[in-house]
Amino acid sequence: MADGQGRGFRLGRVAGVEVTVDWSLAVIFVLVATNLGAGLLPLRHPDWSPVVRWGVAVIAAVLFFGSVLVHELAHAVVARRHGVPVEGITLFVFGGVSRIGVEPPSPTAELLIAGVGPLASLGIGIVATLLGGWIARGTPIATLLLWLGPINVLLALFNMLPGFPLDGGRVLRALLWRATGDLQRATRGAAAVGRGIALALVFLGIWMAFGHRVPFLGAGLVSGLWLVFIGWFLHNAAVASQQQVVARQLLRGLPVARLMRPFAPSLSPGLRVSALADLFLDAGDRRCFTVADGDRLVGLVCLADLRKVPRAAWSEHTVAEIMTPAQELASVRPAEEVADALRKLASRDVDQLPVVEDGHLRGILRRADVLRWLELGRA
Repeated sequence: MADGQGRGFRLGRVAGVEVTVDWSLAVIFVLVATNLGAGLLPLRHPDWSPVVRWGVAVIAAVLFFGSVLVHELAHAVVARRHGVPVEGITLFVFGGVSRIGVEPPSPTAELLIAGVGPLASLGIGIVATLLGGWIARGTPIATLLLWLGPINVLLALFNMLPGFPLDGGRVLRALLWRATGDLQRATRGAAAVGRGIALALVFLGIWMAFGHRVPFLGAGLVSGLWLVFIGWFLHNAAVASQQQVVARQLLRGLPVARLMRPFAPSLSPGLRVSALADLFLDAGDRRCFTVADGDRLVGLVCLADLRKVPRAAWSEHTVAEIMTPAQELASVRPAEEVADALRKLASRDVDQLPVVEDGHLRGILRRADVLRWLELGRA
């Protein structure tokens, strides 16, 4: 799956792409390992010792997410070849997602970026299955490969469902984009199909939860609820992805200078924290102040920074001691596009960015002002 934004702990860089593991991955990792170690393997290989069974189960779970990583890396490599920046890859409870910052430049690029992931999974599935059939059956390695192969084929088939933002939905959007020449219209069409598929999965999940058997999916409360959860996730993802595309279109070409709040008198680094607290009381919804020496940015101090020193000691400390220094801040330039600034706001999880040009503070861009512009644009 392409696009999105992740959180979690950093695993490292693979092929120049930063890989992050979301904490929710632990849930599906435990489910996969437990399903194999306590369910499938004891039935198929009752002669195996618990150590062998659980060893194969854990290795299988690791290899499964390794193959998901290969799937996402395929997206990332092709995206970069088409000039589309990739902010990173996040592995999470539903598999993986490539954090692609902008839309592909053309329907052809979209088609190639979306299609290469399922092809990578399909390739892994075919190779693993062939190798598993070649190795003597009943051995741990053969069993491992013969499980990993079909799972990757199923992963490829699931991702090719025409439900945006799944890869199949992006392929559908590419075809609609080519036919209509309108990215927003194509996105709305693909997202509508995605919401329909998501609701169908929710319905099937409820049907299964009440004991009805669905071909290839089975029956049962746990399986049904899991399918409902997947459908709910895909529905929300389709809605969110459509909103992201609309936002990018509305912000395209819009400079930060248009939405920034012009430079206002900033705080002195030597201001006492007690005086800062009084300023916050009178500042309404303002939660941050820039700290400057003349018009040169020195740092940023926010309401939360007051917690860095005890209330009783506020009069003994200065703003310079609790602020975030300028060199640690993400900033934007007046000529930079608001769409790029919004990605910085999201990636840093902050509500404002200082606008700096040649080291001089020109203003501040607030997330609330960007969102207000988007609301007006959609009206």
